[in-house]
Amino acid sequence: MRAQISIIIPTLNAAASLPATLEALMEGLHAGLIRELIISDGGSTDATTRIADEAGARLIEGSASRGGQLRRACAEARGSWILVLHADTRLEPGWSTALAAHLDHGRGAAYFRLRFQAAGLMPALVAGWANLRAALFGLPYGDQGLVLSCRDYTRAGGFADQPLMEDVALIRALRRAGIPLTRLPVCATTSAERYQRAGWLRRGARNLWTLAQYFAGVSPDRLAQSYRR
Repeated sequence: MRAQISIIIPTLNAAASLPATLEALMEGLHAGLIRELIISDGGSTDATTRIADEAGARLIEGSASRGGQLRRACAEARGSWILVLHADTRLEPGWSTALAAHLDHGRGAAYFRLRFQAAGLMPALVAGWANLRAALFGLPYGDQGLVLSCRDYTRAGGFADQPLMEDVALIRALRRAGIPLTRLPVCATTSAERYQRAGWLRRGARNLWTLAQYFAGVSPDRLAQSYRR
């Protein structure tokens, strides 16, 4: 298969997690799926940009706003498809086979099943809710990854330049544009650090409250200020 995917990863001081994320992408390179790797950095002060350079990535630098970082990177993508990943999310073995099948089918956007890098009941329950939310309401978050054609990305209007809920905004735009969304049968394993630091129930409730406020019309800038606190 001709390489046709632009991998896009937004970063901000991601040196601790980025190497494992990049290592998991190697099977896609060996399968001939990946055309380029684009790292969109928001002003890292650690070794993130050095790691990106050593990996052969195209580095795009700008202000720290995940929506803005993603919008800048997608505007530079040269592949016919884009795969957006968070810097602390690893795709599990077999992802390239599942993704190649989706590309051959050529319809709509896709995301992965969520799993946390943690064992126990709470990680399983939170991941289970996230997967159920995505399946029932068509609302995956960015830590589940997102793959879509550049044509569909443009048709939906692309990522909004906002500091929070940029993933939700794009998914809603895809739905309004009538672009189907499929779950791929492979997991994306993401860091549990924020949940472990804040507490699984507290963090989960906070995420739900933030989503509810966003749907109620609270601005992403105001939500981001509260979210960081």
